[in-house]
Amino acid sequence: MPPPVNPPIRPTHPSIPPADGSPGGPLRDRYVAQRRNGDLAGAGATLKSVLQADPRADWAYNEMIELLATSGRRADAETVARTALRVNPLNAQAHNHFGTLLSELNDLPSGEWHFRRALALLHTEGGTPSPTAGANPTGDQPSFLANLGLNLMQQGRTAEAEVYFAAADALDPGNLKILAQWSKTAEVRGDLPRAVQLLDRAAAASPGQDVTLLRANHLARVGQPAQALALLDAAPALNGDARLERGRLLDRLGKYDAAWDDMVAGKKLLAAERGGLTYNAGAVDAFFASLRQFFVRANLELLPQASVRKDVPQPIFIMGFPRSGTTLIEQVLCSHPAIRAGGELSFVTELRSFSLLQFPGPESFPDNLARTWTADNRYAATLFRDFYFARAEQYGLLGNDKAFFTDKMPFNEIWLPLLRMAFPAAKIVRVLRHPLDVCVSMLANNMTHGFNCGYRIEDIVHHLLAVSSLDMHYARELGGPAHDLNYELRYEHFVAGQREGTVRLLDYLGLAFDDACLNFHENPRYAPTPSYAQVTEKLNDRSIGRYRNYLRQLAPLLPALEPLLRARGYH
Repeated sequence: MPPPVNPPIRPTHPSIPPADGSPGGPLRDRYVAQRRNGDLAGAGATLKSVLQADPRADWAYNEMIELLATSGRRADAETVARTALRVNPLNAQAHNHFGTLLSELNDLPSGEWHFRRALALLHTEGGTPSPTAGANPTGDQPSFLANLGLNLMQQGRTAEAEVYFAAADALDPGNLKILAQWSKTAEVRGDLPRAVQLLDRAAAASPGQDVTLLRANHLARVGQPAQALALLDAAPALNGDARLERGRLLDRLGKYDAAWDDMVAGKKLLAAERGGLTYNAGAVDAFFASLRQFFVRANLELLPQASVRKDVPQPIFIMGFPRSGTTLIEQVLCSHPAIRAGGELSFVTELRSFSLLQFPGPESFPDNLARTWTADNRYAATLFRDFYFARAEQYGLLGNDKAFFTDKMPFNEIWLPLLRMAFPAAKIVRVLRHPLDVCVSMLANNMTHGFNCGYRIEDIVHHLLAVSSLDMHYARELGGPAHDLNYELRYEHFVAGQREGTVRLLDYLGLAFDDACLNFHENPRYAPTPSYAQVTEKLNDRSIGRYRNYLRQLAPLLPALEPLLRARGYH
């Protein structure tokens, strides 16, 4: 999916002057020159000088957030955004930036709140161009509207998203970013003619701008991969996303060696474009070792467990490595009238930080959980449960019209002991797929989960093995009833026997069979993952055994994967 629109940066409080107090002061002018010359380090240093002289300079905060975010320093950008909003909670552009950062972290409801706050402030506060912004008589409102529209689309609220894209387009007709995002919304809603019409408008209004990738996406979606490939081949240059799309098209056309080369190159470009992202295998191994050391049977038996809250819908946890079929299973389940789709929820992951807030001190996570072994701290499990439900309520998942909602956040299995503290009786559906198919599919798609593991095939394999090893450790140490609550579903078996597999899955959840689950492809919900188009099709086996086309490229990795293949019966 295309990244969020990055709107021009404009201060929302023109009454606050530049740092030196003059309308066009030297620090402000220096910053503008540095940005235009590509001197990002110098620009950052200048902004720090501005903020040291005037800690309430909204424009400098806004520029700093944007500078850090585009440099790949998202955590630093988030820190500056929080500071900016603490200094001035009426800074509309800071709300907009923070909404974008939260949306990219998949905290979509929180991002929505900040986008709506930014729009509300525009009506009362106004705005003037930032130091680096070009002339734009419509101000910030179109980009704020478009960002809100994108956020709503990613939440699956595509009809609402269209309203905001239309409003943005009315204020700034012909804006390429707005039309591109609107076109994507039309595509995911299945209105492909409308999507193409919007792209045609974008190309006509901005003849110097490139819409090649989106056109190729649409051609691939309507079953014209050769035409899509020709379009990308004719482009003078391809960014990471486009190179990855070309790799997928080459794969569909049976040109596997060229496809692999493009997928590898596309991932390398994407990592570079996002500020030089890397996977720290040593850090992952060290952290997982600390989890294995603490979460052993003797310690796990001491951890408290929360009771079941019967006043709210219960979560169904769908676990599996990315590209293992979890989106398919969620689409099957949320087609049942008793289940609401939750998607990729970050709540279990957030329990780690939440535990550190409850038990600060010299111990790091997970050692801090030893404090819950005493009677006066056993309330922690209940806090974990209610924290999860508070976040679920924010996402609109606790309506009493459903008995369950799904949570398919990748790598939730890392935090399984925390999950079992909060939800000792929760249903967990574990989706397994051939590890080699998983690895190839992860390489072929733009994956942002897993400590940046998705940008190199070597890192994908390392993380798959690391998570699988930790998961097997938990199975051994948890054991008993907690382990027995898991339901193992093999993707290949489900595809081969859809009805039988669906009946068994619903029976495990204690739900009556419903034909809608077999017809999941008719569910109008948009699943905001790389599998969004696949789950609109009838179940098929086209992706099973895809790895065989890449055995030559995978050969150096097979010795490391052999034990896992054997353990899972894929040898």
